[in-house]
Amino acid sequence: MPEADVSIKEKSYFTDIPQQNELFFLKGSNNYDWGMKNRLARIFNPESGKTVMLAFDHGYFQGPTTGLERVDISILPLAPSADALMLTRGILRSIIPASTAKGVVMRASGGPSILKELSNENIAVDMEDALRMNVSAVAVQVFIGGEFETQSVHNLTRLVDAGMKVGMPVLGVTAVGKDMARDAKYMGLASRICAELGAAFVKTYYVPEDFDTVTAACPVPIVIAGGKKLPELEALTMAANAIQAGALGVDMGRNIFQSDAPVAMLQAVRKVVHEGMKPRIAFEYFESLKNEKK
Repeated sequence: MPEADVSIKEKSYFTDIPQQNELFFLKGSNNYDWGMKNRLARIFNPESGKTVMLAFDHGYFQGPTTGLERVDISILPLAPSADALMLTRGILRSIIPASTAKGVVMRASGGPSILKELSNENIAVDMEDALRMNVSAVAVQVFIGGEFETQSVHNLTRLVDAGMKVGMPVLGVTAVGKDMARDAKYMGLASRICAELGAAFVKTYYVPEDFDTVTAACPVPIVIAGGKKLPELEALTMAANAIQAGALGVDMGRNIFQSDAPVAMLQAVRKVVHEGMKPRIAFEYFESLKNEKK
């Protein structure tokens, strides 16, 4: 039965309270459509505004990386502690349970292996397939200064165009080849280009000097790559310094799954990123969790 008409005084219209119109929490993201924002909120924690992504997409160009020989054994126990998973569609379909509620950032570019020139990548995942798998974002490698720079930039812009049509964010990953500079000037150049061309967020490498200029000049969130395996205290210090310099998260792989205590390391990284814990205290926390498992 329909509701009987009653006096306006008997209903809660709250005519004296303006409707709330909350701004989106993430840097540079307020003008996106609802679907794009919702996907980004699966990756970045709305409370802290930051993210701890677990990267294990290495196999798309280097095969069974040390620590990723059996993703079902090494990575699945880590997934509950990550904010988002950075992976390939092959691993997503074959190993990750469909009940997983984490954000998924799916590698969408590829082509050459470590035996070839890595910058010669193409788009390797159709946007329709990304939607079919309900991922939160797609990632594309951009080789600023590389031999196939323009091709990789076009990969990014094509994915951005396709993503805008369906509400799919694109992560621009700034690749650093063996002959490319590894300083704030280069990271700032590559990150800004990705953002200018439409990347919703950017992954780049942390550099000790002037990294705050890289994050300040990038109008969208920056997350840092973990890079090669470091001693745990060094990796935690790198994460803390990057956050202090304006990064809004980390995308760590080898520094977590190659650790002697991967679950403990991931928990310690979370303390640094989301709670601002000092690196040495986080390292002590890591050691205590590690010793509990013995």
